[in-house]
Amino acid sequence: MEIQLKNNAPGILTETKIDDDFYILKFKNESQEQQCVVREVDSSFIQFHFCIKGKTKFNFNNGSYAVTLDQENSLLLYNPQRDLPMNVDMEKDTWLVSVLISIKKFHSLFSREADYIPFLSEGNQDKKYYTDGKIAPSMAVVLNQLMNYSLHPSIKLLYFKGKAYELLSLYFNRPEDADMEQCPFLVDEENVLKIKKAKEIIIANMAEPPSLQELSNQIGLPLNKLKDGFKQLYGEPVYSFLFDYKMEVARQLLAEGAHNVNEVGLKVGYSTASHFIAAFKKKFGTTPKKYVMGLG
Repeated sequence: MEIQLKNNAPGILTETKIDDDFYILKFKNESQEQQCVVREVDSSFIQFHFCIKGKTKFNFNNGSYAVTLDQENSLLLYNPQRDLPMNVDMEKDTWLVSVLISIKKFHSLFSREADYIPFLSEGNQDKKYYTDGKIAPSMAVVLNQLMNYSLHPSIKLLYFKGKAYELLSLYFNRPEDADMEQCPFLVDEENVLKIKKAKEIIIANMAEPPSLQELSNQIGLPLNKLKDGFKQLYGEPVYSFLFDYKMEVARQLLAEGAHNVNEVGLKVGYSTASHFIAAFKKKFGTTPKKYVMGLG
């Protein structure tokens, strides 16, 4: 597969071969100019694109059709009927992670769950498939680890392989944006709306979140239905979801550089710096200070 940079900015692209027919591409345009990346991708490949920050535009059919991918959003592309080469315009200060994996390789990973993955079901195997969605907090963690890893080169491949599998697993275990029709576990639309309201409440009050019982009372749903429904809809328990969300907010605030560690900890609900540092290290494997130093 051929890779070309129309504007060859230093360091804009790195590619890692995870396995046969399995690649991770990292695009980082930190120049002040728009950059364009062109890469051949044949029809046997599924493409997963994750815009971590900034804005990208995917051009198709010699520019006659385009799809915009904004930050914190993902795009899945698969068309067994024709090649879908990457022709991506990247705005300045944009980060993009792409995973390319052949349908054969992908099917070998998920064959037991083929009926769960929509385009692998028997009726859809030969149909094109396009979908976009928000990047979940748990996925954002893995994506930023891929972008900002600081490890010895000898273990890079092992690290990237683990993160690639983790990313794909999280991608297909994230029904947080699902409507009632897309979530087979929750057949009561009213309950779905209540659980979504619960998520809004804990996010709005992340520094001082209500107890589960208080949350149950606020949304008018029994505690057991709140707990079970939240896990079914969002893939994890209420406070695990909130922890991931808080840590991602903290990571973004630290990356922006406008607040020190103590201020960031307070913003996400930690009254002492030591508790915040311990929580951050538990999530990301490094301290806030070391994380910030690594960004430089």
